Amino acid sequence: MSAAIASDVGLPGSGTCPYLVVRNPDTVRDVLHRPMEFSPANALLAVTPLTGQALRILQKARFALPPVLASNDTETHAGIRKVVAGFFTPAKVAAMEPRIRGLARESATAAGRLLAAEGSVDLVGAVAADPPAIVMLEMLGLPVRDLPALKAWSLDSLELFWGWPDAGRQLELARSAADFYRWLREMVLESVAAPETNLFNALARHGLSTPQICSLGYFLLIAGQETTTQLISTTLFRLAEGSRGISWTEAASAPKARDLVRHILATESSVPTWRRVASQDTVLDGHLVPAGGEVLLELTGNHGFPWADTAGAETSGNDRPGPTPYGLAFGSGIHRCLGAKLAELEAAVVVHETAAALKGVRLRDSNPEWIRLLSFQAPRTVTLEFLYS
Repeated sequence: MSAAIASDVGLPGSGTCPYLVVRNPDTVRDVLHRPMEFSPANALLAVTPLTGQALRILQKARFALPPVLASNDTETHAGIRKVVAGFFTPAKVAAMEPRIRGLARESATAAGRLLAAEGSVDLVGAVAADPPAIVMLEMLGLPVRDLPALKAWSLDSLELFWGWPDAGRQLELARSAADFYRWLREMVLESVAAPETNLFNALARHGLSTPQICSLGYFLLIAGQETTTQLISTTLFRLAEGSRGISWTEAASAPKARDLVRHILATESSVPTWRRVASQDTVLDGHLVPAGGEVLLELTGNHGFPWADTAGAETSGNDRPGPTPYGLAFGSGIHRCLGAKLAELEAAVVVHETAAALKGVRLRDSNPEWIRLLSFQAPRTVTLEFLYS
């Protein structure tokens, strides 16, 4: 178990980057399309080594993350991915649009009532949080329940695996992750036995064990909704800030909302970086990468992690011309995000419905606290008030 959740990569310390940072989009794509040389085995490892106390908390919950999907570099990956992809086909995503729009409109209307009653509203909690979680669970055929807990567990797990928590904070996050894992295991056992088709019983029929299904579900239930919440949050913040060339009024049209979402995906998506590890000595863009060398891929633009703009950081392809194509926000190759179209659709619909519902508003806090993890970023709050309050 410890090998699955502990990493040999230490804290940045003096500011020296422990990764070969790859910023050129063509080189990033090259790495992602060479899975035999650049393995995803480190994709889900904890950035900060977990303490013995934190590991014991996880062990007590039978926490285990065998490589199944995102970190799977074996021949079993293709078959498992095919099972999961069956729940995110273009037809199924398109069929969800009325449901997404209904949830978005309902949330935006409630946000308007809250704004009228209290004079301000946080759009992260009011419109960005719940719709992605509801949609994701429904698409996977899983029960929609315990949403506040799921959202809290998701943020804690992202910090545990992609943040730099000290020993005391690790204990808090490990307890949260253990609670999440127990909840998930109960859902897996319940869903595998259910007569209705759902992701978990489909994986069981494919031959996955309960620990393997839990491992896949652990990060899928996070990535399937929390990263979309974060994409929506950043888009709404930049829209309200007025810094991306599209006004709040313009975003009340579906095409403009979609354009803004795609711009955010290209410049500061919720998943700005991702990791790979060299499985053998290889050359990348003129740099020798030894076996075991870890690579940090800039997918859209990194902001705030400890090595950003560090002069001493080893960098490949540093002269990047213009914004990254937004498609790289979801990766590329055999591990590309299966929910890419769903996330883009959800974000565009929520932004559109929110801008259409809330009139005469402005950003109340132009400098909110941000989630700043190695591979995840978004404002924690997007607070609006009336323009003439």
